[in-house]
Amino acid sequence: MTMQPIRYGMIGGGEGAFIGAVHRTAAAIAGNWTLAAGAFSSNPEKARRSGAAIGTPPERTYGSYREMLERERALPEDQRIEAVSIVTPNHEHAPAALAAFEAGFHVICDKPVADTLENARAIEKAAAKSGKRIAVTHTYTGYPMVKQARSLVASGQFGKVRRVAVKYMQDWLSRASDIEGNKQAEWRTDPKRSGEGGAFGDIGTHAANLVEYITGQRIASICCELTALPGRSLDDDGAALFRLEGGGKGTLTASQVCVGDTNDLSIDIYCDEAGVHWRQEEPNTLRVGRRDRPEEIWHAGANRAYLDPGIIAIQRTPGGHPEGYLEAFANIYAAFGAEIRSGKRAEGNDPGYATMDDAIVGMQFVRACKRSSDQGAVWIELSSIS
Repeated sequence: MTMQPIRYGMIGGGEGAFIGAVHRTAAAIAGNWTLAAGAFSSNPEKARRSGAAIGTPPERTYGSYREMLERERALPEDQRIEAVSIVTPNHEHAPAALAAFEAGFHVICDKPVADTLENARAIEKAAAKSGKRIAVTHTYTGYPMVKQARSLVASGQFGKVRRVAVKYMQDWLSRASDIEGNKQAEWRTDPKRSGEGGAFGDIGTHAANLVEYITGQRIASICCELTALPGRSLDDDGAALFRLEGGGKGTLTASQVCVGDTNDLSIDIYCDEAGVHWRQEEPNTLRVGRRDRPEEIWHAGANRAYLDPGIIAIQRTPGGHPEGYLEAFANIYAAFGAEIRSGKRAEGNDPGYATMDDAIVGMQFVRACKRSSDQGAVWIELSSIS
């Protein structure tokens, strides 16, 4: 049976935004969402101009998200939106999500879920009270070969996880002048809009989420040093040691000032009997190394019979026809849309998106890193972060 697409309204993502277009494209690729309304900016004129460019009907392009939620809720049930996609700067995530739940709509929110841990917990509470669902878009868990890595580690055939090395390196903020006239840089380096974390909140959370997703273990404790270029209030570079709850150890580096690296996210998981290696800039391959056997290169593709059936099912093209960032994002939208429509989560322990629990842990990670760094790079237990 063909599923009726989820009607959604977008909050943010208008002129000058990057991630809004990504979400809209991903939802379109997923095929089970349709953009029905939008409040694309906090500036009413800009919001309506953005709606005209995007193609939403004028009568359903709103000057504020509160106007959108109020007027959409008043529409007949078979016409109103069913969910909102929140793609604003971090400080607006919680107000928008709280209002959406109060209005009776599901929420899909860009990461991190909020600017502070307290606001994240407020979202968690509101979601539970409303009975509506929430997904957070940690993009990289949507890649087929990341899912295959998770499956291989979970199978136990490689033994226990001993060590993890993950890095996420960028250079787009490597000059002091990079903030000037750059909307994306301006809010990400402003504590009032970004929240507690700079680079570690923006991309470090992706790295930490990837560690926990592939290993199936939470980060239990962390020792972190954060730094920033002169004149900046938030971290733009940092490194951490961490311990997994299962006893394995790891390193995590995240930077937006490492010259020459555009968007280099990579992870290495070393188990008793094998190492598993994935790099986002080459997302359709997974390398498995062993001591006494030839190296294995696993390839993505809907016709690769050696992949797990569930992983084959989310791919759209045969091997050799690369799928990447947008398709990974689309897998998240597809999974969450199917859950909303069916009322049930996907079978197994992977719902296909980052849950509210994952999002809360991500906020604890950011605060633990900052606290550790502020205290001179001491070890912090994430369970102590409240």
